[in-house]
Amino acid sequence: MAVTTSQQISHYYEQFQNADVTFTKEVIRALLLNTKQVFIKALGYQWPCIIYSSSMRGAKVITTMTPALKETLQKSKNTVSLRFSFIQREKTDPLAFFVSARIVGVSPYGEPEKALSFLNLTFTQRPPDDLIERLGNILEAGIASQRRREERIIITPDSSKKLRLASKGAKVVVDNVPRKALLRDLSFGGTKIIMPGVPQFLVNKPTTVYLFFEDPEEMITIHGKIIRFEPVEGRTDIAAFAVQFEESQTPMPYKMRLSEYLRPIKAPTGKDAGSGSSPQS
Repeated sequence: MAVTTSQQISHYYEQFQNADVTFTKEVIRALLLNTKQVFIKALGYQWPCIIYSSSMRGAKVITTMTPALKETLQKSKNTVSLRFSFIQREKTDPLAFFVSARIVGVSPYGEPEKALSFLNLTFTQRPPDDLIERLGNILEAGIASQRRREERIIITPDSSKKLRLASKGAKVVVDNVPRKALLRDLSFGGTKIIMPGVPQFLVNKPTTVYLFFEDPEEMITIHGKIIRFEPVEGRTDIAAFAVQFEESQTPMPYKMRLSEYLRPIKAPTGKDAGSGSSPQS
């Protein structure tokens, strides 16, 4: 996996420090958050919690407001530590760290009988670079997927290596029929593939593309549909098909890989990052 430099981490913090990332199921999977090892700690005691959202300046968590927790928070004057934990694919042990914080707001969450509370935390120190890097990658990918949606990456040996594609081949399922295909280009909005089939019968059909990557090794599944085709010169058995992805279902890991590839070409500017909005799942 590509190494994020200290300069890039500083850039993330400067541009995105106030931007909230909502921890949807997709974001949790992309960040490899170890949800069972996340908790708040105060005066040596700990309580499990769910991270609802986080920025580089604070977080919102959901926890059960027990009498013991309420008493402890009164004694600690609402000073706590929030423990983050992330699975590391290449290692047995997770990456875990605490961020010092202060609770600045408490409100009921959900049904009263469950005694759940929504805690608004403000970090009292800059969080570790590991958190800044992860949130920065997500936010950068969200912006890039909108602003550079139609920018196409031609698949060559060099671009394949930089994208960490395991193969130029892809598995494609069109209208429930599996096919083998070759990738011609990739973008946030879709892909162009070469594969066998009668073009007139495949246009506008629901299509699922399976892409295979390395470092880390994973298969990414993207849903869409074929919107047009082009003949391949000298061949009647194959054609080039343009697949348009369903924007709301494009996986975050895919967005992050393309964003990382495009980053050296054009890093986001202050103006680009000014909206501070969360990526949509």
